[in-house]
Amino acid sequence: MSDFILPDIGEGIVECELVKWLVSEGDVIEEDQPVAEVMTDKALVEIPAPYKGRVTRLYYKEGDIAKVHAPLFELVDESESDGPTPAASSPEPAKPEPASEGNTESATRPASDDDATEDFILPDIGEGIVECEVVEWRVAEGDEIEEDQPVVDVMTDKAMVEITAPKAGRITRLYHQPQAMARVHSPLFAFIPLDREEPDEPKAKAEPAAQLSTATASPVAAASRQRIPASPAVRRLVREHELNLGDIAGSGKDGRVLKADVLAHLEEGPKPAQTQAPADDTQAATTGHAHRQPAREQEVRVEPIRGMKAAMAKSMVKSATTIPHFIYSEDIDVTDLLKLREQLKPEAEARGSRLTLMPFVMKAIGLAVQEFPVLNSQLNDDVTEIRYLPQCNIGMAVDGKAGLMVPNIKGVESLSLLGIADEVARLTEAARSGRVSQEDLKGGTITISNIGALGGTYAAPIINAPEVAIVALGRTQRLPRFDATGQVVERAIMTVSWAGDHRIIDGGTIARFCNRWKGYLESPQTMLLHMG
Repeated sequence: MSDFILPDIGEGIVECELVKWLVSEGDVIEEDQPVAEVMTDKALVEIPAPYKGRVTRLYYKEGDIAKVHAPLFELVDESESDGPTPAASSPEPAKPEPASEGNTESATRPASDDDATEDFILPDIGEGIVECEVVEWRVAEGDEIEEDQPVVDVMTDKAMVEITAPKAGRITRLYHQPQAMARVHSPLFAFIPLDREEPDEPKAKAEPAAQLSTATASPVAAASRQRIPASPAVRRLVREHELNLGDIAGSGKDGRVLKADVLAHLEEGPKPAQTQAPADDTQAATTGHAHRQPAREQEVRVEPIRGMKAAMAKSMVKSATTIPHFIYSEDIDVTDLLKLREQLKPEAEARGSRLTLMPFVMKAIGLAVQEFPVLNSQLNDDVTEIRYLPQCNIGMAVDGKAGLMVPNIKGVESLSLLGIADEVARLTEAARSGRVSQEDLKGGTITISNIGALGGTYAAPIINAPEVAIVALGRTQRLPRFDATGQVVERAIMTVSWAGDHRIIDGGTIARFCNRWKGYLESPQTMLLHMG
């Protein structure tokens, strides 16, 4: 008998409202079965059971406020009380008894293997990160692995991380399904190290036993809905679509229902209606498409917001609602800059560098902030101090595989144009593949969003807090302009939109800063006078 302690369910969250109990006192619950739904000030969270057992006490009523790190409910481990369990559970006749014996055998079998297996504990994978999403397993149960071999890809709210094997051995268990949430400092997978690998004969004998246990487990899943293994995310998806978990064939181990099984079941749902369609041709001919179109419109695809998207949603809402944005737009004549780039491109390519406009834009910002350091600063939480940062670390928003990522180039003011170009290429490739290091994501001081690459002109970008300024680059257009003699000439014009934190950056400051930056870009040779 033990108390389930409400864990950390979000950074800075110390309490939550108990919205709904999904079980009652006396219920027998399975591992990972949803027990309660709680509401924080940020999201609705589902609390799963840590192991199979019987709920003996619920410490809160629906609507009460529960404290983090305090008992939420009391749970009796079923393995500790095999005798009383059937009497305490529902009065079903003798059918569950053989099934429970099969479950006991399958539960004791891993216990005998525990002496040989080791759990890989998910380590700290980033500052302040307490959980991550399992994106893709690179191995399966029973696979042989080598030391440092990639085992699984996990997604935090900042980046995709590759977890490698600590030593050679054989995988015996994967504790999480793809798209499930794994906790830091909890087991991620179990394996038998190579130096303690079992001989071939016992392994061959164990396979029929495993098949026997799965064969006896399937009737249990059919007899009781609560005994069907599925992750909390899958159970939530089943409830959202008003399905019966027992009607869905599980393709996972021991009949576990995966998200793919639920989606496949949903796709198969409309098929009976399609088979009836030929029989109703006469009605369809009279009514046309009027009855079929609404049915198609009612189909809703549900996709949880996780990882990078969830982090972006949270940070953008906070920035937009707490920082007063001052928007300043300008047109920049980059005709001479484009000519200079064309002159320098062959030399850069011979060196193996790809010279775009971005290194020039970044270098100009790095020089301009030396005269206007407030754009390269940060505010403290109380808005009582301004911290002027010694380096200009310019972030660039990249629409990558894992979502929008903003890696930054450190110390732009001290790098050469070729050095900046190499960093831009490296970070762009890493972001698009979703494998940017934590170091490249931390420490940004000012951000560039290149919407012009997708065809935009003007924008109202949202500041990437705790930074105080961001610029959106529009597309470059060939437009008519008057020259010094009054003649109309064709010029290359790039539109830009700055957003500044109006608590410390006023309109005059951002206008003067933008004029200095614009001057460097319109006359790029003047940057030579200020490069250190």
